[in-house]
Amino acid sequence: MTTELYWLVLSILLTSILWIPYILNRLSEQGIFNALWDPNGETTTKVLWAKRLMSAHVNAVENLVVFAPLVIIAHVLGVSTELTEIATIVYFFSRLSHAILFTLRTPILRIISFFGGFFAQMVMLVTLLTSPG
Repeated sequence: MTTELYWLVLSILLTSILWIPYILNRLSEQGIFNALWDPNGETTTKVLWAKRLMSAHVNAVENLVVFAPLVIIAHVLGVSTELTEIATIVYFFSRLSHAILFTLRTPILRIISFFGGFFAQMVMLVTLLTSPG
Protein backbone atom coordinates (compact mmCIF):
# COMPACT_ATOMS: atom_id res chain seq x y z
CA MET A 1 0.00 0.00 0.00
CA THR A 2 1.35 3.41 -0.92
CA THR A 3 1.77 6.16 1.61
CA GLU A 4 -1.03 8.12 -0.05
CA LEU A 5 -3.48 5.22 0.14
CA TYR A 6 -2.51 4.45 3.73
CA TRP A 7 -3.29 7.99 4.89
CA LEU A 8 -6.45 8.06 2.79
CA VAL A 9 -7.64 4.91 4.56
CA LEU A 10 -6.90 6.53 7.93
CA SER A 11 -8.81 9.65 6.82
CA ILE A 12 -11.76 7.46 5.83
CA LEU A 13 -11.58 5.69 9.19
CA LEU A 14 -11.52 9.01 11.03
CA THR A 15 -14.49 10.32 9.06
CA SER A 16 -16.39 7.09 9.59
CA ILE A 17 -16.13 7.24 13.40
CA LEU A 18 -16.69 10.94 14.06
CA TRP A 19 -20.42 10.33 14.54
CA ILE A 20 -19.97 8.00 17.52
CA PRO A 21 -19.55 10.61 20.33
CA TYR A 22 -22.56 12.69 19.32
CA ILE A 23 -24.74 9.58 18.96
CA LEU A 24 -23.62 8.42 22.41
CA ASN A 25 -24.58 11.88 23.68
CA ARG A 26 -28.00 11.56 22.05
CA LEU A 27 -28.49 8.13 23.67
CA SER A 28 -27.48 9.63 27.01
CA GLU A 29 -29.79 12.64 26.69
CA GLN A 30 -32.85 10.94 25.22
CA GLY A 31 -32.49 7.43 26.59
CA ILE A 32 -31.87 4.40 24.41
CA PHE A 33 -35.50 3.73 23.53
CA ASN A 34 -36.38 7.33 22.60
CA ALA A 35 -33.17 7.81 20.63
CA LEU A 36 -33.68 4.61 18.65
CA TRP A 37 -37.45 4.88 18.26
CA ASP A 38 -37.52 8.31 16.69
CA PRO A 39 -39.60 8.55 13.52
CA ASN A 40 -38.79 12.26 13.07
CA GLY A 41 -34.98 12.00 13.29
CA GLU A 42 -34.82 14.45 16.20
CA THR A 43 -31.22 15.64 16.48
CA THR A 44 -31.47 18.53 18.93
CA THR A 45 -29.12 18.34 21.85
CA LYS A 46 -28.73 20.06 25.20
CA VAL A 47 -24.95 20.32 24.82
CA LEU A 48 -23.46 22.41 22.07
CA TRP A 49 -20.27 20.35 21.73
CA ALA A 50 -22.35 17.51 20.26
CA LYS A 51 -23.93 19.86 17.73
CA ARG A 52 -20.51 21.21 16.76
CA LEU A 53 -19.09 17.69 16.41
CA MET A 54 -22.02 16.78 14.18
CA SER A 55 -21.19 19.81 12.01
CA ALA A 56 -17.51 18.83 11.95
CA HIS A 57 -18.51 15.35 10.82
CA VAL A 58 -20.63 16.72 7.98
CA ASN A 59 -17.73 18.97 6.97
CA ALA A 60 -15.33 16.01 7.03
CA VAL A 61 -17.63 14.01 4.75
CA GLU A 62 -17.95 16.94 2.33
CA ASN A 63 -14.18 17.30 2.11
CA LEU A 64 -13.48 13.59 1.85
CA VAL A 65 -15.69 13.50 -1.25
CA VAL A 66 -13.20 15.86 -2.88
CA PHE A 67 -9.97 14.45 -1.46
CA ALA A 68 -10.49 10.70 -1.86
CA PRO A 69 -10.96 10.75 -5.65
CA LEU A 70 -7.83 12.88 -6.04
CA VAL A 71 -5.76 10.33 -4.13
CA ILE A 72 -7.31 7.42 -6.02
CA ILE A 73 -6.76 9.10 -9.40
CA ALA A 74 -3.14 9.78 -8.48
CA HIS A 75 -2.74 6.12 -7.50
CA VAL A 76 -4.32 4.83 -10.72
CA LEU A 77 -2.11 7.13 -12.81
CA GLY A 78 0.99 6.19 -10.80
CA VAL A 79 1.52 9.77 -9.63
CA SER A 80 3.34 9.69 -6.32
CA THR A 81 5.83 12.23 -5.09
CA GLU A 82 7.16 13.30 -1.75
CA LEU A 83 4.72 16.22 -1.98
CA THR A 84 1.68 13.96 -2.54
CA GLU A 85 2.76 11.81 0.39
CA ILE A 86 3.07 14.87 2.63
CA ALA A 87 -0.28 16.19 1.37
CA THR A 88 -2.12 13.04 2.46
CA ILE A 89 -0.50 13.18 5.90
CA VAL A 90 -1.32 16.87 6.24
CA TYR A 91 -4.90 16.17 5.15
CA PHE A 92 -5.39 13.52 7.85
CA PHE A 93 -4.00 15.62 10.68
CA SER A 94 -5.82 18.73 9.45
CA ARG A 95 -9.14 16.88 9.49
CA LEU A 96 -8.42 15.38 12.91
CA SER A 97 -7.49 18.74 14.39
CA HIS A 98 -10.44 20.42 12.66
CA ALA A 99 -12.90 18.01 14.30
CA ILE A 100 -11.32 18.47 17.73
CA LEU A 101 -11.00 22.25 17.46
CA PHE A 102 -14.52 22.66 16.06
CA THR A 103 -15.92 20.57 18.92
CA LEU A 104 -13.95 22.57 21.50
CA ARG A 105 -15.05 25.90 20.00
CA THR A 106 -11.62 27.15 18.95
CA PRO A 107 -12.44 29.36 15.97
CA ILE A 108 -9.14 30.66 14.56
CA LEU A 109 -7.24 27.39 14.96
CA ARG A 110 -10.23 25.53 13.51
CA ILE A 111 -10.08 27.69 10.38
CA ILE A 112 -6.33 27.16 10.08
CA SER A 113 -6.78 23.39 10.33
CA PHE A 114 -9.57 23.53 7.73
CA PHE A 115 -7.26 25.37 5.33
CA GLY A 116 -4.56 22.75 5.95
CA GLY A 117 -6.92 20.13 4.53
CA PHE A 118 -7.91 22.43 1.65
CA PHE A 119 -4.23 23.08 0.88
CA ALA A 120 -3.63 19.31 0.78
CA GLN A 121 -6.48 18.96 -1.73
CA MET A 122 -4.98 21.70 -3.90
CA VAL A 123 -1.53 20.06 -3.79
CA MET A 124 -3.07 16.83 -5.07
CA LEU A 125 -5.06 18.68 -7.73
CA VAL A 126 -2.13 20.73 -9.02
CA THR A 127 0.13 17.68 -8.99
CA LEU A 128 -2.37 15.75 -11.10
CA LEU A 129 -2.91 18.62 -13.54
CA THR A 130 0.82 19.15 -14.03
CA SER A 131 1.94 15.52 -14.16
CA PRO A 132 3.24 14.34 -17.52
CA GLY A 133 1.17 11.82 -19.42
